[in-house]
Amino acid sequence: MSATEPPQSTSTFSVSQMSVADRGDDIMTTDGLTSWLNQGFLWLTRGFALLTVLTLLWMGWVIFKQAEPAIKEFGFGFLTSQEWDIANVKFGALPYIFGTIVTSTIALVLSLPIGLAVALVTSENFLPSWVRSPIAFLVELIAAIPSVIVGLWGIYLLVPFLQPIQLWLYTHFKQIPLFSTQPFGSGILAAGVILAIMILPTIAAISREVLLAIPSDLRSASMSLGATRWETIFGVILPSSVSGILGAAMLGLGRALGETMAVTMVIGNSAQISPSLFNVGYTIPALLANEFGEALDPLHIGALMYLALILFVLTLAINVLAILMVRVLGYGK
Repeated sequence: MSATEPPQSTSTFSVSQMSVADRGDDIMTTDGLTSWLNQGFLWLTRGFALLTVLTLLWMGWVIFKQAEPAIKEFGFGFLTSQEWDIANVKFGALPYIFGTIVTSTIALVLSLPIGLAVALVTSENFLPSWVRSPIAFLVELIAAIPSVIVGLWGIYLLVPFLQPIQLWLYTHFKQIPLFSTQPFGSGILAAGVILAIMILPTIAAISREVLLAIPSDLRSASMSLGATRWETIFGVILPSSVSGILGAAMLGLGRALGETMAVTMVIGNSAQISPSLFNVGYTIPALLANEFGEALDPLHIGALMYLALILFVLTLAINVLAILMVRVLGYGK
């Protein structure tokens, strides 16, 4: 009886296998309802993606139509003119473009090394895990603070703190153009520092996630070959994550370009072009916040919308550049 049992089980298996083949069953196939749901979900996600693109194009078209009177009146000379005379209906964008770009550049220069340092401290095992997590959380919490609160903090704490530092730099290095004017406290430098604080969480959080995504095998292999911790970080970890870090920096820069309230409260709101960081200035978002509600003349409104269109295109270009840099550097590795 035991000698006949294996052939019986084999025969049973063969019969069941043949019956599956005869029925045409396939574990990779789906029934009609599942296939319909899959196709529906696919088209739904495509529709949402297309809706996002259409919303972006719609926003650009609305801004362009509102700016069209000023575009026809001033043309590209609007970009190089420094005059902003509401009474005589003469407008130029150069001081505001200058202030926007300079303050955002200062913010990026200050926040990138600090954000990268925070990312390294919170991703590597320099500190115990029960210390790293709260540090990362507290840094990311800065992003939740309303910009007007940051602006008030800047007025009452940051500006008085920077005033003696600016005065010392002016006293000892006023022959350098960057420190060549009498400091007022408020100005380009204060606005740049405020922006650096506001974009720091973005750069730190994204850089930390990029560093955590680096395989631990790379660290182990580098150290097993005799590299020190810092040689591993600067020779292996950072080069492997450079595309993600640059993407984080560009996203932070994009946010800095559009920040409004905090900058408006500390920059001084005076349309000037000066190499000195201590001089007051103006940015495009600050001007829009200050004047748009009181603009009555159609050409004045058009000039403000022309500035908004410039800011829109500039921010969009920064984000596109970030995507291209990430792809190029990512493919090059």
